[in-house]
Amino acid sequence: MFKVVISKKEDGYVGYPIGLDGVVVGDGRTYEEALANTKSAIRLHIQTFGTKTIKSAHFPTEAFIAEVAIS
Repeated sequence: MFKVVISKKEDGYVGYPIGLDGVVVGDGRTYEEALANTKSAIRLHIQTFGTKTIKSAHFPTEAFIAEVAIS
């Protein structure tokens, strides 16, 4: 099980998993499409690079989104 962050952009949604080495993203016009495409990207990434890219020790039990101002 992967935690996946989905963010809304002006032209759709972008998703990426937490706990996987490398750059893995999926996008879509809808939340559901971005989630499905991210799942597909995870599967392809593991098939291509192997399970060594999974950092199970770094899997969070929860994920939070916070906004901070930098001055």
